[in-house]
Amino acid sequence: MKMGKAFLIVRMKGTVNVPYWANTTMDLLHLDKRFRATIIPEKDNTKGMLDKIKHYVSWQEIDVPTTKELLEKKARKDGYKKITANDVTKLGFKSTDELAKSLAEGTATLSKLKPLKPWFALSPPLHGFKRNTKKMYGEGGILGSHKELLSQVRFMM
Repeated sequence: MKMGKAFLIVRMKGTVNVPYWANTTMDLLHLDKRFRATIIPEKDNTKGMLDKIKHYVSWQEIDVPTTKELLEKKARKDGYKKITANDVTKLGFKSTDELAKSLAEGTATLSKLKPLKPWFALSPPLHGFKRNTKKMYGEGGILGSHKELLSQVRFMM
């Protein structure tokens, strides 16, 4: 199940009182609003970026089924329209399964797949957060490296 080659990152905090350096990093990751999510391949600089903004986002290694679900429900193209099977083939993939697999394995990057938006806009989670939203995961919160983020994100789709 665990691939460990790409991360799903979700911005959990809003845009107020965020220091300049944290905003810059989140802009680079296309996380410009609360509950924006993105998938980025695991690289040397990825860990550093995540560590820098760990008080604003939560992340977890992503699996293929979750990636597929995100693509089908939340992926958008220009004009904020849902993506179609036709769009997927134009990107050079046979199906959403194949696209999901390459994203989850870190071989494709969302920001490189034009005309797709480089983020997913999620809703606040159904039934709310089960943990504290102001603490790190290790302290009983949702921020930082989050072991149950994928199940959390299912409530946000």
